[in-house]
Amino acid sequence: MSEPPKPFRVRACGSPQKFGVAASSLRGLLRKGCRLLELPLAGSRLCLYEDGTELTESYFRALPPQTELVLLGPGESWRGCASDIERFLSAFCSHGAAVVEAARSLLSDERAPRRQKLLADLIHNLSENILAEDKEQDRSWFEGLESRFKTKSSYMRYSCESRIRGYMKEVSSFMPNVHPTARDAYQRIMELMAEKLRSVKYNGCYFDRTEEEAARLCTAEGWFSCQGPFDCSACPCRHSINPYSNRESRILFSTWNLDHVIEKKRAVVPELAEAVTTGDGREVNWEYFYQLLFTVENLKLVHIACHKKTNHHLSCDKSKIYRKRKQNHKIS
Repeated sequence: MSEPPKPFRVRACGSPQKFGVAASSLRGLLRKGCRLLELPLAGSRLCLYEDGTELTESYFRALPPQTELVLLGPGESWRGCASDIERFLSAFCSHGAAVVEAARSLLSDERAPRRQKLLADLIHNLSENILAEDKEQDRSWFEGLESRFKTKSSYMRYSCESRIRGYMKEVSSFMPNVHPTARDAYQRIMELMAEKLRSVKYNGCYFDRTEEEAARLCTAEGWFSCQGPFDCSACPCRHSINPYSNRESRILFSTWNLDHVIEKKRAVVPELAEAVTTGDGREVNWEYFYQLLFTVENLKLVHIACHKKTNHHLSCDKSKIYRKRKQNHKIS
């Protein structure tokens, strides 16, 4: 008694299109496949799409239904799904749009989770439009944002400014915890910090990639590159992202954190309050605290999964809390 036909998904080498073919034997499947794909029967063979293993009759009988197969004509070879990726990458330089479309076509009928992830990542990476700056050049990047943002840099500046303004509000809101006799001194330092932040546009200029001055500052002061990509500074996973590339990356970047290495709430702000309270006539080195609160002297960009919320057990440098007095030397 012959075995009932078993369904398979068959495709030609180098083509994303798949066809359903049922057969009860390897020879029968090969014959039907060659007729469907218009290949000569002599010299043709079938192999697994997954890893390129060539089928034998016994192997054929052990395959589950709907296994994906590649029909190879005379002289053709197949090394598994990596062959598809190689084909995409070889076409990338001159046919980027076609590569994305081909990957989407494959993904629409893909069932294996790992290959789905591989194709999805490929589509994401090849869909980048990093060099575009204006809204007209990359409208999809601006979806969901207020209409006032006309360039990518303008939104990135706003995002950075908002974070820094938030830090300033946290420092100011600590005022009730400061000893009443030191609140005036604390307020003066807040005003000095706010004035300096306004002069540098709340560090938002570091994300403006259209100005040469911003690029110079990024290099000179070690802030995050105004062009991207941005790397997580605290993880072994080598997280990296370029928020200018596409809408998804822009949204994901908003979840990344600026992590205060010496913690803002647990260490820096309380130490500042203590310094103005117990200064005993000494001048507080407010610029040191400014660096810890608002610059990469103490701020590190980290992926949200790498942001350690636990106590860092780090404290301010006691030798930098107060300004050193200038000594006057008498000439005898």
